[in-house]
Amino acid sequence: MYMSLVIYALTLPFPLGHASLPVVINTWPFKNATAAAWSVLQSGGSVLDAVEQGCACCEIEQCDGSVGYGGSPDESGETTLDAMIMNGNTMEVGAVADLRRIKNAIGVARAVMDFTDQTLLVGESASVFAENMGFIAEDLTTNKSANIFSQWLKGNCQPNYRKNVFPDPSKSCGPYKPRVTLEQKKRARQGNTQSHDTIGMIALDQDGHIAAGTSTNGLTHKVPGRVGDAPIVGAGAYADSSAGAAAATGDGDVMMRFLPSYLAVELMRAGADPSAACKTAISRIKRHYSEFFGAIICANTTGHYGAACNKAPGLTQFHYMVSNSESDTPLLKSVDCF
Repeated sequence: MYMSLVIYALTLPFPLGHASLPVVINTWPFKNATAAAWSVLQSGGSVLDAVEQGCACCEIEQCDGSVGYGGSPDESGETTLDAMIMNGNTMEVGAVADLRRIKNAIGVARAVMDFTDQTLLVGESASVFAENMGFIAEDLTTNKSANIFSQWLKGNCQPNYRKNVFPDPSKSCGPYKPRVTLEQKKRARQGNTQSHDTIGMIALDQDGHIAAGTSTNGLTHKVPGRVGDAPIVGAGAYADSSAGAAAATGDGDVMMRFLPSYLAVELMRAGADPSAACKTAISRIKRHYSEFFGAIICANTTGHYGAACNKAPGLTQFHYMVSNSESDTPLLKSVDCF
């Protein structure tokens, strides 16, 4: 099956993006994040520094309300953050999930990489680690996120992500209890661009060093404790300086089951161009979840890049940003979903 995917990817008729090093690529039209990362590379900083600063820019600016503090409150009204960063040279990873009280999630992820032998820290323990590392504890709730939560409660907690529970989650708030008999019918998944705008970023320098990272505040109205694909290695992002890197965005609960970023990098290792690798990774998920909301960006070691997205309600074209030596400013790119 793997070889058939490789052959399929190698034969898809996608043109290569223009190759130029160094290069920064990130999901969505988050131009300031791209510029921040590019500035780091231009000043001689590392690809890890570039990814960290680029994602941190989005955390500060609260990109689309889906990155950083003050967005995506969970069922209890709290905003929590997920992030990860990966070094494609050493294969080291630092990640945090369900991070509370700390605004700079990508910075904490970097600290996990730099100051521990661990890969992923979660929940309250991750927050305590961050405070011990010198990060400032702050309330992540804002008037906007509090209002989102309040309106959700007034609307009988719709939408939510519960199933096979009572009271009926399509009509009522919790607390919920499990049903004795599980229902076999599938509930329609939410496909909302405003709920899934994780920033995923790839940075590649002139010497072929590559890094990737992600940052998000997750899914609005998520079940408390929920972790999506963003901090999961191979799902939210993956980097290997001998092959390339990829970063995903979208319905993390579905996408993480298929490790699309890892698959895309392995396809590029086998010779697939980035656009084809991206499309094959999306196709793998599409076979099981035809209407899932998601996209992926890919770059190989020569600086060629590409992207792909699944055509779904609210997503017919995917926009992403690119910075390289061909332009003084970040370029907005797009790809039609299939």
